Amino acid sequence: MRDMPKILLGLLIFVLLALFPVIYNAVTADAGTPPDLVIETQNVPGKSDCVIPGEEMRTKHMDMLMEWRNDVVRLDDRYYHDDHGRTFEKSLTNTCLDCHSNKDTFCDRCHTYMEVDPYCWDCHVIPQELEGGTR
Repeated sequence: MRDMPKILLGLLIFVLLALFPVIYNAVTADAGTPPDLVIETQNVPGKSDCVIPGEEMRTKHMDMLMEWRNDVVRLDDRYYHDDHGRTFEKSLTNTCLDCHSNKDTFCDRCHTYMEVDPYCWDCHVIPQELEGGTR
């Protein structure tokens, strides 16, 4: 019983140290306003909608791209069929980059804001580096 104050003090210090990152972020973190993204669909005849709705794309595009990559490479499944009967090629360069062709004004703005460094461009050619419009 004589050590109860020491134990309580130790537990309090432990809890404060464990919660410090959460408390610090709550007090100092400011995400700011999300970036304005430029989507260049006006240059693509017949394209007006994305593969999935925009709000869903913002949160799930990275999972979708990973799934597409696995489907194409491992299963040779090259086409995505949506709920509206539309068919899209599972391809970053032949589907996504038709509308999102400017890496600086679209991809980089959001990835910089979210502080992520995707490795898409380790294999795919950056749109501005495409020569003669071929992918």
